[in-house]
Amino acid sequence: MSDFTVFDVDFPPDAKQRVIVNTDAKNEADDQYAIVHAVLTPSFDLHGIIPAHFGTRKSATSMQDSYDETMLLLRLMDLEGKVRVEAGATHAILDESTPVDSPGARLIIEEAMKDDKRPLHIAFYGPLTDMASALLLEPEIQDRGVRVLWIGGNTWPSGGREYNLSNDIHAANVVMKSNLEMWQIPRTTYRTMSVSYAELIEKVYPRGEIGKYLVEQLLEHNAKRRPSMEYRSLGDSPCIGIILDPECGQWSWRPAPTFDAQMHYIHTGQHRPIRVYDNVNTRFIHEDLFAKLAQFIRRGSRI
Repeated sequence: MSDFTVFDVDFPPDAKQRVIVNTDAKNEADDQYAIVHAVLTPSFDLHGIIPAHFGTRKSATSMQDSYDETMLLLRLMDLEGKVRVEAGATHAILDESTPVDSPGARLIIEEAMKDDKRPLHIAFYGPLTDMASALLLEPEIQDRGVRVLWIGGNTWPSGGREYNLSNDIHAANVVMKSNLEMWQIPRTTYRTMSVSYAELIEKVYPRGEIGKYLVEQLLEHNAKRRPSMEYRSLGDSPCIGIILDPECGQWSWRPAPTFDAQMHYIHTGQHRPIRVYDNVNTRFIHEDLFAKLAQFIRRGSRI
């Protein structure tokens, strides 16, 4: 078998996509896949991972739980210390004018303010707390080429309850009212990222300690909450796909809404347009991860 892998392809530094990942990693069982996918994408200039809170309903220490899970993934890949990790806020912002300062918010500001003409993609797998906080701490970043990709919000145009949004409605409103470029992947889109147990066992489980862990933690999570399920939606992975290829789904520009307390969209037409994805190419995204995992292990867990 050839040892040639995607990691051997030359991606010039100035051609790489600038990326920060913000993840409520221990909330469920799908963030883990999207974290690993980002780390294993050689065309990404990954500036860091920001572990995020996911409210208090599941844990009183949710941000720390996300931090510990992120570090575990990096250890299993033998990459601890090779990827920058900065803790995000421990809780939601209290209102639309008060930030929660954190190393994660400061990482966003630091990277946004650098003299770099490439867009800075910040992928949010959970609440928008750290983006809103960074914006409130340094409003100038909204004019610095930051591109926010958010897994969140419910069905257009009505909306309603959605988990990621529920963990910080104020933050979502801060970001929606800003001039930041926003690409939204709502619930109706991210819920289509299903993959079966059979496929995960065949394509992920054999891929070293990280593959084994990815599958086992998913099976364990489902067994506790939905034991009848024989699949899982890897709902955070669209962020990776649309950074790799912005046209890997159908989308349209729509005036940014805001959200009421019940998480319904408020359409005033007063704010700049955002890009909303109505669907994504699930096969492109899943198969890219499966192939990169296989090649990563074939190389001896080196990137």
